[in-house]
Amino acid sequence: MATPFLDLTGLHADLQDELDEAWRRITRSAHFVGGQAVERFEAEWAAYCGTAHCVGTANGTAALELTLRALGIGPGDEVVVPANTFVATAEAVAVAGARPVFIDVDPATLLMTADGLRQALTPRTAAVIVVHLYGQMPDMDALAAVADRAGIALIEDAAQAHGATWRGRRAGGLSRAGCFSFYPGKNLGAFGDAGAVVTDDAALADRVRMIGNHGRPAHDAHRHDTLGTCNRLDALQAAVLSVKLRHLEGWNAGRRRVAARYAAALTGLPVELTAGVPGAVGVHHLMAVRCDDRDAVRGRLAAEGIQTGIHYPIPCHRQRAFRADAGELPSLPVVERAAGRLLSLPMYPHLGDGEVLEVAAALARALAKEAALERGD
Repeated sequence: MATPFLDLTGLHADLQDELDEAWRRITRSAHFVGGQAVERFEAEWAAYCGTAHCVGTANGTAALELTLRALGIGPGDEVVVPANTFVATAEAVAVAGARPVFIDVDPATLLMTADGLRQALTPRTAAVIVVHLYGQMPDMDALAAVADRAGIALIEDAAQAHGATWRGRRAGGLSRAGCFSFYPGKNLGAFGDAGAVVTDDAALADRVRMIGNHGRPAHDAHRHDTLGTCNRLDALQAAVLSVKLRHLEGWNAGRRRVAARYAAALTGLPVELTAGVPGAVGVHHLMAVRCDDRDAVRGRLAAEGIQTGIHYPIPCHRQRAFRADAGELPSLPVVERAAGRLLSLPMYPHLGDGEVLEVAAALARALAKEAALERGD
């Protein structure tokens, strides 16, 4: 039987009655943009993240862009980002008018480090976006200390880290602002694009909301105080997210169980698992491993009906969109080596023990065949 990379059908099966009722509430109210459903989810998500405020947005990219703009970051500013992230992190910086400065990451965790951030600082640095890649968090205390000393804004890209914690505090609540995506495949996913910004800064929250709502201040639909955009969370997505939020902790626990099963099943194979950081508890949005002959191994797994992914094969600093003004490419050896070896295995909360063992066995066969070919056997 085929093993999918992600099984959303199975994830939603047990929620059908709750989701149907959420749909009926929205259609009966005929309030599709803003309103009670959005306000309810914003309050729930702020409470979950341990922050005072939440502003729903159209998607995770918008959450990042709106945050940067609300902080006054734009032309002439630099924002430090890891090069091994989804393009949206750097894209938001560029769209806001600032320049992304790409840095390398820790070879064991593939996460940003305080030393890497410190070395990237210049007089133009205005912010750093820390990416909680694959659902894992870096040493946020060390990163915050560097950011505070430099007087720059610390922003979390927590799009893959719903519920992850650093020393007991949840992702999104350890910075000036935490930015989330609720794309359907995320640990907490909507039925389309959706996102949010969480913060303890009331003025920042108000400005994010204003910019994302055509530059209109609260409670005055006819005044536009700044040039804004249309980047609001719609009511249907908010209602779906409220339903799913009640299950997030259980799903995250399931992902941790699956990750532990993988770690045991892959022991002894020539693969490198992504390490965690002491003090952090991850949520395993992705099960990313590193191996040689990645593309060939992936092809062999596909032939056995096992779907995989790659996150991410082309680092941001090598994408054409960011090359025009970059000049000489920076030397980022960890990111560049990892890009050719990363392989994301099937990962979802209800992946069974037997399925994990089948994936591990198929991976072992694929690696053995590639090794034999290299030896000329």
